[in-house]
Amino acid sequence: MGRDPELTHKIMSTIKSKNTRPEMALRRALWNKGLRFRVNYSQLPGKPDVVFTKAKVAVFCDGD
Repeated sequence: MGRDPELTHKIMSTIKSKNTRPEMALRRALWNKGLRFRVNYSQLPGKPDVVFTKAKVAVFCDGD
């Protein structure tokens, strides 16, 4: 028995994908350390949360 697809859609639509608490905490800490970065960089596959373009490093921040 599965869940009603409409209920699943409603639940999943409330989940934020950008500017979550863990992501904001990470960005604040990086900025305070003097590191500069791009946010949700769309030119890379998967839209990483934080990208250091000069160093060619992409960071994906989980909520865990």
